[in-house]
Amino acid sequence: MGEPRDTPAGRPSGTGAPGQGTTHVLGVDSGGSGLRIAVARAADPVARPSATYTSRTPVRTGPGGIDAQHLLSQLLPAAEQLLRQSGAEGVAAVCVGAAGMGTLGDDLRACLPAALAAAFGIRHLALAADAVTAYAGALGQRPGAVVAAGTGMIAMGTDLSTDGGWRRADGWGHLLGDCGGGAWIGRAGLEAAMRAYDGRSGGSGALLARAEAVFGPAGGLPGALYPRPDRPAVLASFAPEVARCAAGDAGGDGTAGATPDPVAAGILRDAARHIADAAASVCPPGSGTTVAFTGGLFRIGEPLLAPLRAALAERLPGAQRTEPAGSPLDGALTIAAALADDRLQLPTDSKLLQITRPLP
Repeated sequence: MGEPRDTPAGRPSGTGAPGQGTTHVLGVDSGGSGLRIAVARAADPVARPSATYTSRTPVRTGPGGIDAQHLLSQLLPAAEQLLRQSGAEGVAAVCVGAAGMGTLGDDLRACLPAALAAAFGIRHLALAADAVTAYAGALGQRPGAVVAAGTGMIAMGTDLSTDGGWRRADGWGHLLGDCGGGAWIGRAGLEAAMRAYDGRSGGSGALLARAEAVFGPAGGLPGALYPRPDRPAVLASFAPEVARCAAGDAGGDGTAGATPDPVAAGILRDAARHIADAAASVCPPGSGTTVAFTGGLFRIGEPLLAPLRAALAERLPGAQRTEPAGSPLDGALTIAAALADDRLQLPTDSKLLQITRPLP
């Protein structure tokens, strides 16, 4: 399954032509970096997107959880345009994957079924945690385990048995968990920077230099960070700096040669152990189980991947690591297409993967 094309904010992009008369499915991926929407032919066995849309405006979260009306205000007009571009006569199924669906998705579960039925006449709707769509994008409908790591970190596993359900580890947010994720690494790196600034033990001069290059004088960092509503993303933005320092590129210019910073390297070893622990806790028992890692965190490269390979060899010696087949948006399309064709094998769950069918 190919990676969906990223498009400029608010601009849909499609290859279909009106009048093709095909029934389509709709996939939605809502996360901290924005909203992505795609349509695909329902009959396509791998649900390749025929048109995609990207908004850089994240769906709001308030006292009632994820704001369904804010999501719909972006989703409905964009989906209508994508469906026109793809020549769709109707929508067979929709899958909405959202970060926080499990704990913050009550408003979505209350509002989306009727709203999407009214807008598109759909009869099959899946409301999924983004970790589930990440799983489906990476492994499809195979048993195994998937670790999704970007700003946060969550692991999901299943053996697809009727009584096994989903195994979940972490994904509890940057205050309670997400151990080894981007915000966790960035916060640990900034803590080491502030230790160096104070002259305390355990500090890193290399990380202090990078923190001041990115955020300004270290003494002003609390005032620059604490009022931000997007603190997890700001913390995660420092994770690549930790990786650069661990690799000996403390200047951040891509030119290695400096001595690798042991504090930064230690942070990434700890992160790798946390990620491996999460994978091991959700992996179905038995040798040869498939494990995939997906998400932007793993793009920081060998400073994290090398200790992760070592940690996995210790924690999951019999597992078979595989590259993810696609993204969470691909996963949303995969689930929607499986619903449309009555071949969904992934475990349903009232919080993680709720199926509503038929809709009136």
